[in-house]
Amino acid sequence: MAWEIKGISYAIEDAPTDVVRRDLRVIAEELHCTAVMLIGTETGPHIAAAQHALEAGLDVYIRPYFADRPRSAQLAHLAATAAAAEELRARHPGRVTLLVGSEFSLTAPGMIPGPRVVIRLQVLVRPRLRRLFDRRITRRLNRLLADALRTARRSFHGPISYAAGGWEKVDWSGFDVIGVNLYRSGTDPAAYERGLRTLLDGADKPVVITEFGCGAHVGADQRGPGSFRIVQWFADEPRVKDGHVRDEHTQAAYLGELIDLYAVHGVHGCFVFTFAMPDFPHRPDPRHDLDMAGFGVVKVSADDIWAWEPKEAFHEVARRYAST
Repeated sequence: MAWEIKGISYAIEDAPTDVVRRDLRVIAEELHCTAVMLIGTETGPHIAAAQHALEAGLDVYIRPYFADRPRSAQLAHLAATAAAAEELRARHPGRVTLLVGSEFSLTAPGMIPGPRVVIRLQVLVRPRLRRLFDRRITRRLNRLLADALRTARRSFHGPISYAAGGWEKVDWSGFDVIGVNLYRSGTDPAAYERGLRTLLDGADKPVVITEFGCGAHVGADQRGPGSFRIVQWFADEPRVKDGHVRDEHTQAAYLGELIDLYAVHGVHGCFVFTFAMPDFPHRPDPRHDLDMAGFGVVKVSADDIWAWEPKEAFHEVARRYAST
């Protein structure tokens, strides 16, 4: 399978239209991406951002995010997104892919204990505890995915995928593209490569890595998706725990290594997580520099969350995408 998708994710939540258009041009022209994964909770702005991305020359993966809602509300939101995405796809054939969602075992109630994502996450980041619920996760996840796929197919006639958590066991038979959030963590990179090979060897359709990334601090490459845990989030003012040091090179190297790995193994494409994280602003004071724990390739200003500066990771991704 050819290396076709060089992408990054972009959350459009509350972003002004001029900011979205600016950032999408940067993603296309400076990061050398061929595609963008747009994450949104409101159908209107979500589809408008997709139109801007297409105008900028980017193919689009539309990923609705509707966490902590009952199944009926979640499926209704997906139906509205699918109908709007189909209108867009009809005008831009071959350039629009719909995801039915992401990591449902975390974002949807009923598979992991807890009424909200932030509580279920406490189970998920403890693998021994999570494994107690693996059978329930698999059973309920695939029921929800079957419902979501039927809902999406009623309106959307292009390729459909899902951004699965690395721990989820998904029945991919009804999907067009296998999508997996595949973060590397720990001290054994060879194990990650073996897992990637296993994923690819067992696939009968294109495989896209829908998320990968880490924070910008020493040790973030080993923490991977757990990079955010260096912050005491429940303090009066969130602050970085003592002993953590900002290091943009760690993040840049991590992303560069994985992009190279995906290219070598013939992954269909990948999406860096993520362009910017306004909830993780950069501050000069290292105790409050939340960007150290975030996954953005740009650092967001604490004074203006729509203003940003590129990090080492930005330039590394741009170099890799320009050369692969």
